Amino acid sequence: MAKIFLNGKEYEVPDNLTVLEAAQKLGMEIPTLCHHPELEPIGACRVCVVEIEGARTLQPACTTKVYDGIKINTNSERVENAVKFNLSLIMANHPNDCMYCEADQRCELKRLVQKYDIKPVFPVSDLPDVFDDSSPSIQRDLSRCIKCQRCVRVCSEIQGMNIYSMIERGYKTIPQTAFDMPVYETNCISCGQCANLCPVGAIYETPDWRKVLKILDKKDNKILVAQTAPSVRVAIGEEFGMEPGSVSTGKMVAAIRRLGFDYVFDTNFAADLTIVEEGTELIGRINDGGPFPMFTSCCPAWINLLEKEYPEFINNVSSAKSPQQMMSSVVKTYFAKKIGVDPEDIIMVSIMPCTAKKDEITRPQQKIKLEDGREIKTTDYVITTRELAKLIKMKQINFIGLENEDFDSPLGTSTGAGAIFGVTGGVMEAALRTAYEVITNKKLPKLEFNAVRGLDGIREAEIDIEGKKLKVAIAHGTANVKKLLDDIRDGVRYYDFIEIMACPGGCIGGGGQPKSLDPDILKKRASAIYSIDELSTLRRSHENPDIQKLYEEFLEKPNSHIAHELLHTYYTDRSVKNKVVTE
Repeated sequence: MAKIFLNGKEYEVPDNLTVLEAAQKLGMEIPTLCHHPELEPIGACRVCVVEIEGARTLQPACTTKVYDGIKINTNSERVENAVKFNLSLIMANHPNDCMYCEADQRCELKRLVQKYDIKPVFPVSDLPDVFDDSSPSIQRDLSRCIKCQRCVRVCSEIQGMNIYSMIERGYKTIPQTAFDMPVYETNCISCGQCANLCPVGAIYETPDWRKVLKILDKKDNKILVAQTAPSVRVAIGEEFGMEPGSVSTGKMVAAIRRLGFDYVFDTNFAADLTIVEEGTELIGRINDGGPFPMFTSCCPAWINLLEKEYPEFINNVSSAKSPQQMMSSVVKTYFAKKIGVDPEDIIMVSIMPCTAKKDEITRPQQKIKLEDGREIKTTDYVITTRELAKLIKMKQINFIGLENEDFDSPLGTSTGAGAIFGVTGGVMEAALRTAYEVITNKKLPKLEFNAVRGLDGIREAEIDIEGKKLKVAIAHGTANVKKLLDDIRDGVRYYDFIEIMACPGGCIGGGGQPKSLDPDILKKRASAIYSIDELSTLRRSHENPDIQKLYEEFLEKPNSHIAHELLHTYYTDRSVKNKVVTE
């Protein structure tokens, strides 16, 4: 432990902390902009400067380590003047049009400007004229960029994609793609981590909330259906001041109904359906001897990575669609028949933690063919958890005060196995629960597969199924994923079944989730997800009665012809090498 003096008071803190971490641990705020708990500190914005006795100049709190006897002042006149001056410099390169900015009330710069009462001191310099809306997932307005480099760093440090780099010099510096290419023409996988970490409105999810709001207001005799992913319910409450890790399922459903949706279905139902289809596929590969490894397919950012950088693994990926797309396919066929409406009179809105889901619904192979020969899009719009919160606030719905409501039937019943899809390792665990019991025709003595749980970037385990040893692995965060894939390709590792999630923590850390500077946010959301599973009456996907009924009435059996038509897809080689060959 180190004895420190902070603003004249003596404290003890763990060794090797930075000044910023020590202050946060003691409940004191030091302003930051470039700092984020997921990233290595770089001290670029100079907003976190503090006065340290013996140092000639002010020091950045995010990179300065504490030591025994250090004397720190975070609120001296010298510090406050420096913070105000640095914020004024940032504002000299930032537009003053907050009313039109997608960052809205989440803008970290706006909060600091208001807190420190920053008035215009310097004339606004020429702002970069870079607006990129090429991607269905994210948009970039670099006139709002504050040069914090968070987007560059998360894309390289956490995701290993290196889509952006800082170009130009001085105040003209901006994060840009190679050769100024539109981001959608790069190897970007649409994960949206850059948008999630952007402190201002320079990078944000493509704002489909505007289109959805217009539809909700207009209605036009359409049937409006919403589906909500597992991890939305453990994060949406953060947008309304609830504690991180709060489970807000009932309030979320009630709020969505208040927005004007006719039906609210649970994507967890489709997660159970995915497990039945994907688990059946896995069992078939086990019986037929491969091909192995088999990869999960529910993460669209992972599918983008597969097609763009690892096409050699295309035949190893499950053909099962993601739960989002399975749900939408079932709604526009099975459910449409049940309520007697034309599928094209249903508007399907998906509420996801993921920006890549916006990209997924544009894929031509995700369309389905109706009995009359029409080919239709299944999911019409995707909005993120943040966008849902924006709609709720815009409609002035008192989220906290809402009474809990249940999902609609028959696509609202789900199991604990479906819920854990939202966290890394959850798809693997849900699949193993079903695969084990279907193969052995015995009940699992213990439902929890603790070996596949946790937040380590790459995890592996060996599962014994009646003497058959199944080697499994889980990877999350694309940098970890690429390391695992490279090792498999080079023959360093071998597995039978692999779960891949592109975002840190899985869907709970998706690019469309509420922004957070809490270093433990993923642990809190993961804990909430597992609590849903533990409290569920049904915890095995194949025991969901509405899934069983769906097969009896419509899909016939897992991996049937109609199931393949509606619930399965295919992948294409979109690598640079393939483009060169085909062109």
